[in-house]
Amino acid sequence: MIHSVRGPVLEIGLDHAVVEVGGVGLAVYATPATLGGLRRGEQARLATTLVVREESLTLYGFVDAEERELFLLLQTVSGIGPRLALATLAVLEPDTLRRALADGDLAVLTRIPGVGRKSAERLVVELRDKVTAPAASPAAAASPSGVTSTRDQVVEALLGLGFTQKPAEQAVDAVLAGSPDAGPSTLLRTALSSLGRSR
Repeated sequence: MIHSVRGPVLEIGLDHAVVEVGGVGLAVYATPATLGGLRRGEQARLATTLVVREESLTLYGFVDAEERELFLLLQTVSGIGPRLALATLAVLEPDTLRRALADGDLAVLTRIPGVGRKSAERLVVELRDKVTAPAASPAAAASPSGVTSTRDQVVEALLGLGFTQKPAEQAVDAVLAGSPDAGPSTLLRTALSSLGRSR
């Protein structure tokens, strides 16, 4: 098991970063929020877990061990693999996810791509007793359905990819104006496409 990686960031892609460790570039798959906190050429340290399949070895990276534990916990549910677990953490922040599981909030859980009502119910049944809901903070209560945090995460991801602040914000705001419910991955992909056309 590769528990963590530390080294300079060589590349940042849509769904992964390449971190050099001991002269070897490791592709580490991560959420847009995690990727947004990285900068090309700067040192990074990520908590990681290695998923071994017959045909592949895939390394997943996280901001901290807590997020990694949620990633592993999600995969204990039947039908939830590493890709869907990562998509879950891309759409829902750890505190939001824990609160939704503890409260049985199916509306929040079905915002995850690939998770319908039955899958959301299974998540609640199997994980409700394994998570502790965080105390609600006034800032979280005032945030309108997480739009601001998602916007900021995607802008950060674009900055990490080398775009400047103003064009990145304009591209993200333009996408949100047309699709206010867009998830982080869709938002990032569409904004990147828009920025690519304007270059």
